[in-house]
Amino acid sequence: MKLRSSAALLTILSAGAVASDVLTPKTEALSDLFLRNQGLTRAALVIQGGKAVGRRYASGYADRTRFISWSMAKSVTAVLVGELVTDGKLRLDAPVPFAEWQKPGDPRGKITLRQMLQMSSGLAHREGLDPADPDGAIASDTTSILFVSGTQGMAARGLAKPLEAAPGSKYEYSSITSLLLSELITRQLTDSKDPRVRAAAYKAFAEVRLFKPAGITSAFMEFDGAGTQIGGSIIYMTLDDWGRFGSLLLAGKGVDGAQVIAPEWLTFLITPSATDGGYGGHVWLNRPRTGPEGNADALFPGKGPANAYAAIGHLGQYVIVSPEQRLVVVRLGKTDDGKLGPVRAALGRLVAAVPMENDR
Repeated sequence: MKLRSSAALLTILSAGAVASDVLTPKTEALSDLFLRNQGLTRAALVIQGGKAVGRRYASGYADRTRFISWSMAKSVTAVLVGELVTDGKLRLDAPVPFAEWQKPGDPRGKITLRQMLQMSSGLAHREGLDPADPDGAIASDTTSILFVSGTQGMAARGLAKPLEAAPGSKYEYSSITSLLLSELITRQLTDSKDPRVRAAAYKAFAEVRLFKPAGITSAFMEFDGAGTQIGGSIIYMTLDDWGRFGSLLLAGKGVDGAQVIAPEWLTFLITPSATDGGYGGHVWLNRPRTGPEGNADALFPGKGPANAYAAIGHLGQYVIVSPEQRLVVVRLGKTDDGKLGPVRAALGRLVAAVPMENDR
């Protein structure tokens, strides 16, 4: 899709835009995210070429507010897994080294790291939001483990799940899979069973290998009672720090230009998986879904660059990256998942409207 020139963009955007800073908080494209049909947009940010060129908050939110990730945390977890792969401590196509799965005859011993990152582990799972079905039985593994009965040992509950499909045979979105990846990271960092030691080791690793190089200073990670980071669901950061995470996903480089995410790992994260072409390695792609949820595109295929990708979270959290535009767009808020169509449409219009840097 041909991107608009600056002149065309200025025609579309509101009169508040000025030539020296085309995207400002007054532009119509950014303001669209705060219309009533968007649910509640709490904050939005546009970064191009490493510079914030548009920022806006809803009333009650400001620069120091930390916003919850929900499932955007999955992409953070995937970056940390990549650091261990780069270090040679984990291998992408080797069986995941959970001792619980390595007993003779256990088919889970064949699950690979690639399959977990691409949500095709085959583990029995029910994502959902409702903690119980009408008969009172637990229906959602995610809700049960995170908020009801598994909070003191979330990974243990996930590790006990049997297979429901052959590893690598089908896509099934699973927050517990991401939690297990956090547990895997922790086990590579420490042999301790002490929750405080485990959490401290994880925090230190994330700080040194991700947050500090990216210039992120506000990150707050939640842990369960066993000291496992809730890596599929709960990390808090400010709007600007979510923007910095997006900038890291853009080229894999930190604030000083040093490589943080190895190029081959970044390539893996944004390569379509075999079981769903709209999903990479814990990163969503601006491509049509081809898995069992193929009627629910995560972004806006056909609008904006086809090679755009994103970290996406429950209730409409988005960190969208477009490499060819050197663009990062962040939207944080609270919109029912079933009503995100207008949000995706507005984000698609915004991304499609931003000119290439050399057209500005």
